[in-house]
Amino acid sequence: MGRLALIAWRNLLQHRQRTLMLGGAIAGVTALLVFLTCLSAGVGRTLFLSATTVSSGHINVGGFYKVTSGQTAPLVTDYARVRGIVEKALPDLDYIAARGRGFGRLVSDQGNVQAGIAGVEINEEKGLAKVMKMKEGSLSGLAVPGTVVLFETQARKLKVKTGDALVISVQTARGVVNTVDVRVAGVAEDMGLLSNFGVFVPQTTLRTLYQLNPDSTGALLVYVRDLSRVSADVEAVRGALKSAGYEVLEREGKPFWLKMNSQNGEDWTGQRLDVTSWEDEMSFISWTLKVVDGLAYALTGVLLTIIAVGIMNAMWIAIRERTREIGTLRAIGMGRGMVAAMFMSEAFLLAVFGVALGVAAGCAGAAGLDALHLPAPRGAQIFLMSPTFRFAFEPLRIAKDAVCIIACTTLIALIPSIKAAGLKPVTAMSHVG
Repeated sequence: MGRLALIAWRNLLQHRQRTLMLGGAIAGVTALLVFLTCLSAGVGRTLFLSATTVSSGHINVGGFYKVTSGQTAPLVTDYARVRGIVEKALPDLDYIAARGRGFGRLVSDQGNVQAGIAGVEINEEKGLAKVMKMKEGSLSGLAVPGTVVLFETQARKLKVKTGDALVISVQTARGVVNTVDVRVAGVAEDMGLLSNFGVFVPQTTLRTLYQLNPDSTGALLVYVRDLSRVSADVEAVRGALKSAGYEVLEREGKPFWLKMNSQNGEDWTGQRLDVTSWEDEMSFISWTLKVVDGLAYALTGVLLTIIAVGIMNAMWIAIRERTREIGTLRAIGMGRGMVAAMFMSEAFLLAVFGVALGVAAGCAGAAGLDALHLPAPRGAQIFLMSPTFRFAFEPLRIAKDAVCIIACTTLIALIPSIKAAGLKPVTAMSHVG
């Protein structure tokens, strides 16, 4: 095999122009795929960080409480007891944050918006300050009752800034409309789609709006140290709650607000808990990753097809130019399999060096753009979950892409290689090129 590789390498050097052209094309396709892979990984990582602080925990113990069969509220009653059960069930627990859930209208002197309302105990929210970047004001202002933190888009629609007054209006599960006056404690940078429909208020303010007892909350956001165990931990929590006598809903990969209507139509009253993972709660926006991945593989597929045609044409030309060489090699004892292997080796070496160059170029481009923090167009921010283009490296995924391109490029040369191996020595040696 070493001799075949040496022959293949010399043949590639002998036809430098063709080698550079095909190698450059392979490198270009690889660089594009690696670049889009890094973008997809960046979107995925940003989505995870944003989702698991702004809207969800790694695991969520939420619930629905029904006073009557047709009135459902997103509530967990006596949540301190539920918290204790969860803490005992999870050996890899990091921390738990109680998060109120509501939906209402924010009204200023110059505008109004509908928004989901998250009630927080800011001293429990270890992740918010790390992920949310403030344009003005401070998240710590939520320690004061009667305050609210908005995102840029909402502040722009309401035409308010830090210190301005707002009115929040909600409808309770009993059909009563309640309002509360709040003051803007801060305005955070937009975070893509997630920042279009969420604001933060102190837990006490949300309880006042919905006339809730201090022992009630919307959900417990559970954070664990070992993310690979999330699915197993969800089942462990479900089992522990059932053993403690709670009714637990069947797991469904939907966010809690999509389950509200279905629960309204069911004939039961009282408390039922719902245990979900962050992926369940974010299922409505996970399509953004599929869009980026789909675009990457569609473009790569088209370009690989073009390269396949180029490689096959180049191989046919090489076989025609080297017909007498093939005949000579066959005449001195090289078998058909070895001839085919020689041409396959050329394609393999061409693919390896092209892919290596492409991986280096793609990674360098992604790293450079990530360091520049280029602002993304407002429309693209919905898909990127960030105001800037973010790239991340997943070595295993990049390695799989590289192996796939090398394999495809090598297999493309199989048909011409078999054709070359089938030439008869006498006919090949008498060929006039």
